Amino acid sequence: MILLRAIDTINTAIGKAVSFLIWAGIVVLVWEVVARYVFGQPTIWAHGYTQRIFGAYFVLVGAYTLIRGDHVRVDLLLLNRGPRGRAVLDLINFSFLVLWGAVLSWEAFWFFEDSWRFNERDDSALRHPMWPIKLAMFAGVAMITVQGVVEMLRSLILIVNPKADTGRPQLQKGVL
Repeated sequence: MILLRAIDTINTAIGKAVSFLIWAGIVVLVWEVVARYVFGQPTIWAHGYTQRIFGAYFVLVGAYTLIRGDHVRVDLLLLNRGPRGRAVLDLINFSFLVLWGAVLSWEAFWFFEDSWRFNERDDSALRHPMWPIKLAMFAGVAMITVQGVVEMLRSLILIVNPKADTGRPQLQKGVL
């Protein structure tokens, strides 16, 4: 349980820290709107930066979202099940998540590595390096995959003992 809680703690801390990227994205967007419509001088960099900021935000906050149970779920099959039945269905669900995440993590790593090795640049006038956003993609998917493994283990524990304390963090909805 200590390892499960440690992974939860790490992913929660990263998710909370990354959640502040949304403010950086808002600042860049507001700057672009003001520059374009107030001063008549649109930037050449704002579009690319907002894509990178929101892309990194979206993928890096995924594990934290999984911990909070805020991903979209269709609970039709879970409504009439007891704790053990829900745990079985969660185990199946998280198994697919881990399979998907493992394959995507593998591919994302090589995607990042190629970008780093070949010093890939974007096609904008500023020619920014592409590796940082590809590294964020790899890190985010790896974190979601590891959190999926944690959730699989919790499901297995609940299948064996539906009343077990699985160490799941108690988070309030709407509170960072």
